[in-house]
Amino acid sequence: MHPRCSLAALAVMLALASVALATDHPIAGDFLFLKDPMSAANPRVRFKATRETAIDPSQAGDPRALGATLEIAGESTGDGMTGPIALDPMLWTGLGRPAGSRGYKYFDRSRSNGVKKIAFRSGPRGGALTVSGGGSAWPYQIAQAQGPIDVRFTLDSDVYCARFVSFRRNQAGRVSATDASAPPDCADPPPPTCGDGVVEGTEECDDHNTTSGDGCSATCRLENTSAICAGIPTVGGTAIKSVLVASGLAHPTYVTAPPLDPNRLFIVEQPGRVRLVKNGALQTTAFLDIGAKVESGGGEQGLFSVAFHPDFETNGFFYVNYTSKPSGAIADGDTVVERYHASPTSDQADPLSAQLVFTVHQPFSNHNGGLNLFGPDGMLYVGMGDGGSGGDPLGNGQSNSSHLGKLLRFDVSTLPATPQHFAKGLRNPWRYAFDRATGDLYIADVGQNLFEEIDFVPAPVASGVNFGWNIMEGRHCFNTANFNTPLSTCTMTGLTLPVLDYCHSTSQNGCTGAETTHPTGCSITGGFVYRGCRMPDLRGRYFYSDFCTAFIRSFKGVSGGAAQDVQGHTAALAPGGGRSIDAVSSFGEDARGELYIADWGSGSDGEVYEIVPGP
Repeated sequence: MHPRCSLAALAVMLALASVALATDHPIAGDFLFLKDPMSAANPRVRFKATRETAIDPSQAGDPRALGATLEIAGESTGDGMTGPIALDPMLWTGLGRPAGSRGYKYFDRSRSNGVKKIAFRSGPRGGALTVSGGGSAWPYQIAQAQGPIDVRFTLDSDVYCARFVSFRRNQAGRVSATDASAPPDCADPPPPTCGDGVVEGTEECDDHNTTSGDGCSATCRLENTSAICAGIPTVGGTAIKSVLVASGLAHPTYVTAPPLDPNRLFIVEQPGRVRLVKNGALQTTAFLDIGAKVESGGGEQGLFSVAFHPDFETNGFFYVNYTSKPSGAIADGDTVVERYHASPTSDQADPLSAQLVFTVHQPFSNHNGGLNLFGPDGMLYVGMGDGGSGGDPLGNGQSNSSHLGKLLRFDVSTLPATPQHFAKGLRNPWRYAFDRATGDLYIADVGQNLFEEIDFVPAPVASGVNFGWNIMEGRHCFNTANFNTPLSTCTMTGLTLPVLDYCHSTSQNGCTGAETTHPTGCSITGGFVYRGCRMPDLRGRYFYSDFCTAFIRSFKGVSGGAAQDVQGHTAALAPGGGRSIDAVSSFGEDARGELYIADWGSGSDGEVYEIVPGP
């Protein structure tokens, strides 16, 4: 941490300091809580480090004579900082008999600098340093949620430092973290150096040089996707875990980013907002808020996705998919795909820039599909459910005259666009994906009463594929007269069967073979094939989950029409720390291909986690 102090504060520190060189005492942090005075009425701070052998007041100076300073600061722009807070010698008292034999206590009833209490004490199993305070004088301001946060307590020539790098809660105005390991030392972190081969701070890439025209510019900005992983360290093996990226979200339904923007992440909220996480910070102002237009009253209605144009960095176009409130010829609950515009580097889009791409009438409130995704061919793909109710009563899945139950494809160069039926026979494609490396297509299609499925088409993916609904549910013949009992036979000619399906219950009718060993569920959530930078040994694995049971699994490869090397990751990705992933509403990718998990939550407590190297 770089000292951030006024000349007056610097003079005080120099006067109090001894001529000896500073001695580092790195300590593990048990707990940190910060509540921002700029966005909350009752700002607070709490820090605790206990049972630390590095804390021994008997070997330190006496703050009653020397005073001390406290500093808390994030390391990234906007992360907040206190500057060195001078702790008046007159407000310190000694603990134990004689006074000071067990440490020292600071108490400022007026909280003139925002710090109320500090305890710096010894103990039988190691010493402790605790801090609490707040009030209008507390100077920490969280303009954006955090990268690493350092806590630094300086007493004479001794520096006690802790560093928190992962968080239980991480949003503008409110941060909490636990169980931070001791840093290697208390030295100031070196400033980012463009050209050293390591992405640091807000750099987008770093390819060991400062030459433009090779994918990574002279100022470490991405020029094209060829350098997307330049400067990102890799970790061997397939061990993974999850870390919290954002919390306090209103039913997150999707996570994505523009192709050349690795420092921003966009989270779609079902009621009608697109939120922005910038350099690890959940911004308080939405990137786009169209809640007034979005019908989200039904459990399966709302804002479902946003897709950034492949040339977003040039044209600023992005496309949203939502169910609409009544508007002119658009009926309540109809699907709307709209284009919006934003200056490519702006943190807010223009809400008045909406231009209609197309609409589809929805006869019922469920099975809306809703994913917009640009394919390898530069076309916009849109997944459409069968229109809802149960069993596809209108026969939309197999009908060539309906846009429902289809994977649609559009050329967005001319609006409004005319949809093409790229594939049919879908019930409710709740997330599909093109493998970034191969172009293979994966579709997770939600089942009726018995089976959930994943469909697969190898590249080059041709149009005209029929995935079978409502002739088939999973790999079984669907019974339109009795949803709970599959038919023994049906005509499967021309149908593409799933490479993986699983049952709602292992005791149900028709659950056989490999289906009986797969975890059960009731509503599949499709993900992506991992093609990220950090974990090369994980590349090629397709991740998926189930909204009802929240397992997380993956497979790698398809042979003979079946998924291969199926593995479970539920326990490895369990967040811990009092948190859990309860309902996986979506997966997502950032610009580098790293994967994210959206936990739908129960209202305003939705969360997004990133899959990172473990353990």
